[in-house]
Amino acid sequence: MTAENQDVLLEVEEEEEEEEDGEVVLEEMAQTIVPSYGTTPDQQKLHTSEWAEFDQKPDSLFFNDGQRRIDFVLVYEDESKNENRKMSVNKKQMRKRQAYESNLISNGLQLEATRSVLDEKLIFVKVHAPWEVLCTYAEVMHIKLPLKPNDLKTRDSAFNWFSRLLRVDENIIKPEQEFFTAPFEKARMSDFYIQDKDIFFNPATRSRIVHFILSRVEYAVKDNVKKFGINKLLDSGIYKAAFPLHDSRFNRRLEDPNCPSERYLLYKEWAHPRSFYKLQPLDLVSQEVCDPNIGGNIIMCPQCDHECTYWNLTITCESSKKLCIFDSFGTLVFAVFMGIWVTLFLEFWKRRQAELEYEWDTVEFLEQEEYIRPEYEARCTHVVTNEITQQEEHVPYTACGKCVRMTFGISAVLFWVLLIVASVIGIIIYRLSVFLVFSAKLPRHINGTEAIQKYLTPQAATSVTASIISFIIIMILNIIYEKVAIMITDFELPRTQTDYENSLTMKMFLFQFVNYYSSCFYIAFFKGKFVGYPGDPVYWLGKYRNEECDPGGCLLELTTQLTIIMGGKAIWNNIQEVLLPWVKNLIGRCRSAARSEKTIPRWEQDYHLQPVGKLGLFYEYLEMVIQFGFVTLFVASFPLAPLLALVNNLLEIRVDAWKITTQFRRMVPQKAQDIGAWQPIMQGVAILAVVTNAMIIAFTSDMIPRLVYYWSFSVPPYGDHSNYTMKGYINNTLSVFNIADFKNGSKPVSLPWLGNQTTCRYRDFRYPPGHQHQYEHNIYYWHVIAAKLSFIIVMEHVIYCVKFIVSYVIPDVSQKTKSKIKREKYLTQTLLHENHLKVMKKNMGKIADRIWKGEDGTFRPKFD
Repeated sequence: MTAENQDVLLEVEEEEEEEEDGEVVLEEMAQTIVPSYGTTPDQQKLHTSEWAEFDQKPDSLFFNDGQRRIDFVLVYEDESKNENRKMSVNKKQMRKRQAYESNLISNGLQLEATRSVLDEKLIFVKVHAPWEVLCTYAEVMHIKLPLKPNDLKTRDSAFNWFSRLLRVDENIIKPEQEFFTAPFEKARMSDFYIQDKDIFFNPATRSRIVHFILSRVEYAVKDNVKKFGINKLLDSGIYKAAFPLHDSRFNRRLEDPNCPSERYLLYKEWAHPRSFYKLQPLDLVSQEVCDPNIGGNIIMCPQCDHECTYWNLTITCESSKKLCIFDSFGTLVFAVFMGIWVTLFLEFWKRRQAELEYEWDTVEFLEQEEYIRPEYEARCTHVVTNEITQQEEHVPYTACGKCVRMTFGISAVLFWVLLIVASVIGIIIYRLSVFLVFSAKLPRHINGTEAIQKYLTPQAATSVTASIISFIIIMILNIIYEKVAIMITDFELPRTQTDYENSLTMKMFLFQFVNYYSSCFYIAFFKGKFVGYPGDPVYWLGKYRNEECDPGGCLLELTTQLTIIMGGKAIWNNIQEVLLPWVKNLIGRCRSAARSEKTIPRWEQDYHLQPVGKLGLFYEYLEMVIQFGFVTLFVASFPLAPLLALVNNLLEIRVDAWKITTQFRRMVPQKAQDIGAWQPIMQGVAILAVVTNAMIIAFTSDMIPRLVYYWSFSVPPYGDHSNYTMKGYINNTLSVFNIADFKNGSKPVSLPWLGNQTTCRYRDFRYPPGHQHQYEHNIYYWHVIAAKLSFIIVMEHVIYCVKFIVSYVIPDVSQKTKSKIKREKYLTQTLLHENHLKVMKKNMGKIADRIWKGEDGTFRPKFD
């Protein structure tokens, strides 16, 4: 018995304990109430689906009569042939399903059932929405439909020749005709642009309307609580799947010239790797460190107690060379550019979004136009008075209940955020502990000539292993929290789908922001900042000595962390999103060996594809926004991140297109005005990115100390050189410590090769031993701190000023789109309102003339 069947059995057994006899379901069916839209009188007899044999047309999108289009498909397992469940369970599931299908028919939908070709247990119920049903619900759902073709003249841009190279070939995928649209009204149907009733409602709109009905039709009433919606029937196992059909095979064009074969065209032109550069068819210092005479003569102090020993500066030669690639003046320029680019990106996205809002008829998508979630409607048991209408309405909870739900949700989210912080602390303790092990096990000879030592230093080994472990923990916590976040949001019971997605978006992003970025923030802004000095180190929890950075700083380690997390995340996402569905479909094809011998209908082919999750494209948005954070927040430490993200996204677009067109069932379309909560999230990330990059350059990189040395401490009065130079910089940034000043608790074991060496060096700006202020911060330290704070203030203000100017100069809506919106409003006002007033005035005038002439005896005037 499968887990799904066990769940269903448990559910039914619970119902049996509550019911006094086995016929309650029949009573529930008798009490079935159809939704408020398009209601019919109480039904005394159950309506049943039409039965039809497969007509051997594998690519047909119509009922057997060839006239009625299939708008949705429901799949269930024939209860009479299911031997894995008790007979009583099968009967109750069958009654609920029959009541549901009967109510679908009562609501005007037409059903045709066909048995599976491959598995006789499976029944496919094809759903068709007639013209009257489509018109009724189009008005209920405020769907905008064509009013008049777009008659505005367009001007060709000077860059058309370039943009044409990036566009999809219009001879292959023809652009859709543009229309001015208005919310549909049955009473004014003649004013809409209806050339052909069969194509007036496109397949996406038809599927959306049918899904709206499927989500609201009831199948039982128990204890005055209505049970309705296809989602509950899917969860309980009564139906196995519900999906709209693809319009063709992805690898072959249909022979019927009337079928557009859009899936085939998308696969060939959108999902193909050769189209990676095309737009998407949306309608469809190291010298001194490495010098043996300079770095080779510098003995560094141990970085941990007892186990660590003295080491030679030249060991960090290779890492210092790598660091020079990123820690340069070019990185500063690039960070400033990225701060401005983010603003340009968001502003031009707003313009593009405004165009899509108009093209997809969501410009004036008001809150009252969005229909309520079925899950919300099902819980509406409390009666309150609406302060606007002063009428009673039903809500699922009181004000106190809403506060309890919100408090619970916030507490749960904070608990998981604290759990992430605890995991980060665990990783830090791991780093502190394992550094001792690597320091004791890895060779740390004074000459540093071994090849392995160029790369496998204790710092490098600790950083790489900690980053890998951190990535694994991040992925595990993500998997767990995704389920927890959905449970919390379901418990909060948002009213509309937009409210639901916005609530879930904030929870998921807050969690993943802390999960992905916390370790990076630790390395960038905390590691090596509070370590004290060899004679008085700072300890974690009184036991673990704080980590120190390499002499070149922690920038290279931050780059390593970002590389592992970004690269690992991309690989994991591709495995999860592409490889797993492909393997599942491959296994399914192998099991259905008979498929190659029989002709399979379109609905059964689609059934064996992978189902689309309930959240649709939510995870695609989340993936892009997290990547957006990596590209913007830490670009100063990893300038290659934007390039890697660009390459990843070019491939991701085609991979997602391949996945959608070949591996998954067709998605149910949903209406949304914009990208919702993702927009303010990206704006917040863009603002935070300016601060983080300024602080990375100031506190994590070595740029500011180098500039301070070059302009102030390389020449008199602080330096000995006659010209500005970087010579002597390493010696100037490494403070001196007297070995005799080690405390007994942290004193390392003396080594024979030290000889008469009495001092060692460490990374800090402090006075040497013997000075009246020994081991206190020197004048160089305070110059560097002042320069860092000044740099942060100047960089932030400059970028924020430029961002403000750019945001002000670039309008959110282009003039072309504004003209289209104004023209549409004018036509709506003229065609749907003023014309009807004129007709009414004309008719009233005729009636007045007839009354005056005495043609109507009823209203004939009487004269004395």
